[in-house]
Amino acid sequence: MNIFIYDHTFEGLITAIHDAFDLSIKPDKIVSVKSFQDDLFATKHYISTNSDKFDTIWNRVKEKSNEQNCQRIFKAYLSEVPDIEIIIYDYIKLILETPYNVEVNFSEDSVIKLNNLQKKVGTEAQRVLMFVRFQKTVDDIYYASFDPKYNVIPLTVNHFRNRFADQKWVIFDTRRKFGYYYDLENVREITIGKQKVDFASGKVNKDVMHVSEKLFQKLWKSYYDTINIKERKNMKVHMQFLPKRFWKFLPEKDFKMKYELN
Repeated sequence: MNIFIYDHTFEGLITAIHDAFDLSIKPDKIVSVKSFQDDLFATKHYISTNSDKFDTIWNRVKEKSNEQNCQRIFKAYLSEVPDIEIIIYDYIKLILETPYNVEVNFSEDSVIKLNNLQKKVGTEAQRVLMFVRFQKTVDDIYYASFDPKYNVIPLTVNHFRNRFADQKWVIFDTRRKFGYYYDLENVREITIGKQKVDFASGKVNKDVMHVSEKLFQKLWKSYYDTINIKERKNMKVHMQFLPKRFWKFLPEKDFKMKYELN
């Protein structure tokens, strides 16, 4: 059994695929160092991420396919499902070895799997954009928590940078414990301590919350209650468009708020 072990980055994965092609070895597994479990009977190939090797494979994929298809591959990678690396390996191999466009060849298992995954990831990214609720801190930084099913926060950075270019903000993935901070000029990846944010609820602690934020949340909750017509409630449809796992990040769904903020 041949196992290729990479550094848990997308560039590292594509480097591993390059090395597999270069060595003419079909990997039985491609795993990150975070998920690797030693196997005494396997031949292990430890991959050093190489930007030149990444560019070689990625440019060939673009030439044989297109930029949109490259985005599909990256979205599928962000799904983090088991064996996604092998699915991507099979998909790229198919692209490079087939003389025609394989994107719609749904007789191939890797094409079906990759397209299904990238669609799910794209839908999750759209939900993050739809349901974002920023909280203003005492430092005049707008903070938003998410707990997405897939690792979609990287797909949302450009939207937030363009949409909220005139304010400092932080978007944070409470499941994966990382996020991005925009300082009006640059975006950088960050981590946040539990003493500042409640990872369970996604809310900033009261000592770092701006005084106007508490009032705004109370007003927003009051507005939501006012426009909500109880006689027209349809919870099945409501949860279809607004999954319950997002509720904890929404002030209008915080049923304790009207008591805590009085």
